[in-house]
Amino acid sequence: MGTQKLLLPVDGASLLERALHAAAGYETVAVLAPSLAARVAPRPGLTVTINAEPERGMTRSLALADAAVADREAALAVLLADTPFVTGGLLATVAAALGDADVAFPVRAGRPGHPVVFGPRPRAELAGWPEGDSLRTLRDDPRWRRVTVHVDDDAPFLDVDSPADLELARERGALEPRARSPGS
Repeated sequence: MGTQKLLLPVDGASLLERALHAAAGYETVAVLAPSLAARVAPRPGLTVTINAEPERGMTRSLALADAAVADREAALAVLLADTPFVTGGLLATVAAALGDADVAFPVRAGRPGHPVVFGPRPRAELAGWPEGDSLRTLRDDPRWRRVTVHVDDDAPFLDVDSPADLELARERGALEPRARSPGS
């Protein structure tokens, strides 16, 4: 992207701000590169954890977040900051769907999206999970009981990984009602 993509704006708020707003109703662990940590304002219920080695992949970030949550029986919801239209409402819906299952996530037409919520059993595996970007592998592990939340909206699937994705996000953001705050 040529710059720190989490600082790029969509409809007046950076990708990072939008994700933090979506998670604001929960105890939140923001796993950030050192360059981003200073850009996050402190708030009650927010813990900033530094990932000094983001090149080690998403699994490293998940393990750091998991280690920051003392309650080993609590679910861990993974909200990626580059999914700008995942809202607090969607997060609450997916978290509520977990129940006694191991993993919950939204789907549309068989396609999995974000956020992904992990229960205690998969969380117990995180520390020993191989490094890399294996969120999908952990989510789809056949040992877990999965619950899917069927959605019609494309919010769980819009992931900003390229300039074209950013343009799509900005177009969608411009079409949404202004009365809605980012992430609500």
